[in-house]
Amino acid sequence: MKDLKCDMRGMLSFHILWMLSQKKMHGDEIAEEIGKRKGDKPKAGTIYPALKDLKSRGLIEGKKEGKLIVYSLTPEGKKTMKHALDYFCRCFGEIFECREKG
Repeated sequence: MKDLKCDMRGMLSFHILWMLSQKKMHGDEIAEEIGKRKGDKPKAGTIYPALKDLKSRGLIEGKKEGKLIVYSLTPEGKKTMKHALDYFCRCFGEIFECREKG
């Protein structure tokens, strides 16, 4: 049987915002954490365009710390994450409740 993987590309921005709501992180750290959850580490060509987009929308900011750029949520990003999380729970919360029961 072929190994099937769930394609979560549409969830990347949400996932990045959620992780940054937990702590500040640099790009490779974000990729490593996603890799732990998803099963394979996304490439730089996936992570950095998403970070650039989130930054251009004013949801995250990056500060240079040594050779790394460490990202964190802006006040607008925190507000957006709260709304996105509320929406996610309304839409998908029942799925997770079913999983806990099953």
